[in-house]
Amino acid sequence: MFDWLSDPNAWVALLTLTLLEIVLGIDNIVFISILSNKLPEEQRQKARQIGLMLALVSRVLLLLSINWVKSAVTPIFSLPFAGLSKEIRDVSWRDLILFGGGLFLIYKSVKEIHEKLEGHEGHGDVKITPTLSSVLIQIMILDVVFSLDSVITAVGMADDIGVMITAVVIAVAFMLLFAGKISAFVERHPTVKMLALSFLVLIGVNLIAEGAGQHIEKGYTYFAMAFAIGVEMLNLKLKSRTAAKPVQLRGGPFGEP
Repeated sequence: MFDWLSDPNAWVALLTLTLLEIVLGIDNIVFISILSNKLPEEQRQKARQIGLMLALVSRVLLLLSINWVKSAVTPIFSLPFAGLSKEIRDVSWRDLILFGGGLFLIYKSVKEIHEKLEGHEGHGDVKITPTLSSVLIQIMILDVVFSLDSVITAVGMADDIGVMITAVVIAVAFMLLFAGKISAFVERHPTVKMLALSFLVLIGVNLIAEGAGQHIEKGYTYFAMAFAIGVEMLNLKLKSRTAAKPVQLRGGPFGEP
């Protein structure tokens, strides 16, 4: 498994794949952070750590089942594609998982946005706090979706299973290191949290499109997200300057200069 250590090309593949895994894992961090922040304070860090460890386990298991991952893109049945061309659309397990995961991600994100904007009115006066187990189940479902996409990317970029597993472990370690800070930052700034939820809706739409056979270049999505983040950072900086600016009193107590 470690024969690649003496191969310079393998090290280049490791570096490139690790960076890609970290980028793909940011979506996972945001989702885990939003869900874990709904738990009591003493359970949030535990939920983040367990959620990321589940992500690591799911990715490694999929990599070890490399033959299944490769066969996941093999069509299992066909559907007539609506339109003038009357094409036949081949559907694979990857398509089904991405499509279902996209629907689940959109549902959860829209539900979170609704709760933030509307509160719990209409649902009684008692606020239901989710349990640790329910949050971990939701994290695990999305981990499978994100892991499949991540592992298929790894399979397409590297040939050695050792390189793939090492890249995944490094990426998850990076996520574990910064998950707490990202979670605290998102929770501290409501507008950032709303922006993150909007990103998750966008990612859900991309997953559904991928599952339906309509490929969307990830570069377009990441550029839009990066641009939105840049605008939000400027807004936060302007807000902090406005809040820190002291009040200037003009004139004396009776209005004289």
